[in-house]
Amino acid sequence: MAENWTPSSWRQKPILQVPEYPDAAALAATEAQLASYPPLVFAGEARRLKKHLANVAEGNGFLLQGGDCAESFAEHGADNIRDFFRAFLQMAVVLTFGAQLPVVKVGRIAGQFAKPRSSNVEKQGDVTLPAYRGDIINGIEFTEESRIPNPERQAMAYRQSAATLNLLRAFAMGGYANLENVHQWMLGFVKDSPQGERYRKLADRISETMDFMKAIGITSENHPSLRETDFFTSHEALLLGYEEALTRIDSTSGDWYATSGHMIWIGDRTRQADHAHVEYCRGIKNPIGLKCGPSLQADDLLQLIDILNPGNEAGRLTLICRFGHEKVAENLPRLIRAVEREGRKVVWSCDPMHGNTITLNNYKTRPFERILSEVESFFQIHRAEGTHPGGIHVEMTGKDVTECTGGARAVTADDLQDRYHTHCDPRLNSDQALELAFLLAERMKGGRDEKRMVANG
Repeated sequence: MAENWTPSSWRQKPILQVPEYPDAAALAATEAQLASYPPLVFAGEARRLKKHLANVAEGNGFLLQGGDCAESFAEHGADNIRDFFRAFLQMAVVLTFGAQLPVVKVGRIAGQFAKPRSSNVEKQGDVTLPAYRGDIINGIEFTEESRIPNPERQAMAYRQSAATLNLLRAFAMGGYANLENVHQWMLGFVKDSPQGERYRKLADRISETMDFMKAIGITSENHPSLRETDFFTSHEALLLGYEEALTRIDSTSGDWYATSGHMIWIGDRTRQADHAHVEYCRGIKNPIGLKCGPSLQADDLLQLIDILNPGNEAGRLTLICRFGHEKVAENLPRLIRAVEREGRKVVWSCDPMHGNTITLNNYKTRPFERILSEVESFFQIHRAEGTHPGGIHVEMTGKDVTECTGGARAVTADDLQDRYHTHCDPRLNSDQALELAFLLAERMKGGRDEKRMVANG
């Protein structure tokens, strides 16, 4: 157990990005109510995810982490969850084939409700109101009443997370994730994509592999792994009162776990070593993510690693790098070298979304080519450093939205207004997300072929 730590010790530390609740008694009552509710996830599941991530850290797996920028109460529904899960599974199958490694599937879902903001206020015309901080805190409507932080929203977020998890578990274990289903969906994407010819070769090879497995008797009927999948949830641990209320002691090990999600991460704005968010996360045994932006110095990163993973446990810590496509080459190598020099075991993951946000026609957007460029740079740098590019972390949806420009269907600046539905930052639509997976699989296969040629002299 972490030294001098309790689920509430974060309250003695400085804290950033927290809302001011006008009614402290109502907030305390809601937190007490949440503390009496059942856990959303279980310690054994978090341990299983950590074991999978340990394989990734050792170069024997790949992490796919993705989902909404910020979940909303208004868009919650079975169709949205199903469409996300369907797109996500297709990405995972394509990446599994490209990497020839097991893909660890972690959604930004069932808890991703709170968002850090660059400003505490939002101004429209002559009116200035508190910033929208996610549905778990306040409302997106630009009214004084809506923007008042309301603790009841935490209970609503808990209930929505429970319903979402219930459906995700059914999808993952009830046959919807059958590899044959995912394969057919993927073939439909290839058939309809303007870049279909480019992806057909990879799709055909997947089809041939599945035909071969069927021919030798490996089917979903006799191999559960072909009809079921492990799927885990994650979110940014921003609202620490909510997290504390759902922090529970595991009866089998005596360790503390966050039961709000299998994996939680610390954002780039709240990663100060002596502040509350790092203090909370150091004491729980879940896998932890740490967002690493351009301002992070190598010495500060090593200090954070020592605090968050003092036992140097593989699978405990994932470094989620979000530099921007023009800043990767300047920042990533120095961090890799520092971590390697000290022998620290981490998963290296690439978040190509947050450093590539621009404004077009008064809409925040992310150009697909910049997203792809950051991912490619991430892989090239790891190859040059001799380290394992362990994953990607993307904001995406299963819907046909128009929030990020580019991609095979070429969403333009003028298209943004058509289906811009995000409550926060722009997301890849289902086609763009799957296209990114195909392009990444091509690069992975190229990297494997290159290694094979070198090995064979």
